[in-house]
Amino acid sequence: MNGPVVVLGGTGFVGRRLVATLVGRGLRVRVPSRNPNLHRDLRLLPGVEVPGVDPYSTAGLDAAFAGAGAVVNLIGILNERGYSGKGFQKAHVDLTRDVIAASRRAGVQRLVQMSALRAGEGESHYLRTRGEAETLVRQSGLAWTIVRPSVVFGRGDGLYTRFARLLRLLPMLPLARAQAKFAPVFVDDVAEAITRCLLQPPTAGETFELFGPEVMSLRRIVEDTARWTGRRRWIIGLPDALGWLQAQFGDLLPGKPISSDNFRSLKLDSVGTRDGLAVLGIVPTPVAAIVPDLLAGGRHQSRLDRCRGDTLR
Repeated sequence: MNGPVVVLGGTGFVGRRLVATLVGRGLRVRVPSRNPNLHRDLRLLPGVEVPGVDPYSTAGLDAAFAGAGAVVNLIGILNERGYSGKGFQKAHVDLTRDVIAASRRAGVQRLVQMSALRAGEGESHYLRTRGEAETLVRQSGLAWTIVRPSVVFGRGDGLYTRFARLLRLLPMLPLARAQAKFAPVFVDDVAEAITRCLLQPPTAGETFELFGPEVMSLRRIVEDTARWTGRRRWIIGLPDALGWLQAQFGDLLPGKPISSDNFRSLKLDSVGTRDGLAVLGIVPTPVAAIVPDLLAGGRHQSRLDRCRGDTLR
């Protein structure tokens, strides 16, 4: 591949694993950031540059894409300020449109776009805008690939780690949409899948659903978290009327632990129908092989940890 891979969102949960995986394949990586000094650990990886540019500006994208060989767009949000959907529109649709335009100006033909299972379905702003972004990508004329993961788990995730914090503070946890189903996928498997998409030209024009080997309810996820952290807690599944009220109240809380848009997303099960990991030759990692050790403070290392350690030795 001529030129570095630009990873938008490369400082985030999935992005950091992806960067380390790409480095492990000998690729050069560029991670644009508005605050590059906060991510000096990424600069320790061989072949990684972290330029100080704003990916939401035209000039920033042009600078980031200059001389690049490929672009991976991981930027996305689960919640927005307010309730109108404008935040989702900006992060998912408007930015994707700008990424496509900047790719054309820079002559970058290869684009991998992170989306989500069930994108374009249902009532939530999150899934609606993910679907609109996919349409833009498919109509871009670029050599595109779309990956659609279920909920992603790993060290520092927004799933098991988040529930572990809540269970530490609360004697009981009322749970909206407790019956909603997921097929959690390991973050390193997602990073590997994106890397293989970049390195395998036949994946252009394809959409890959990425999900783990086991389907489980939200209640099961929380119950497993309580068990693996050694906490006995009451998990109370709420009827939808009360769950909706909980979500509306959550809109008003800092960090929105649950929001009305989350509730609408949870009406659709995050379960796939076509195993993209299998198509890419990846054996999915079970939750039970990773999460209990992480929640117990175990020494499982992400690829970023291992790669950084190798660099420093």
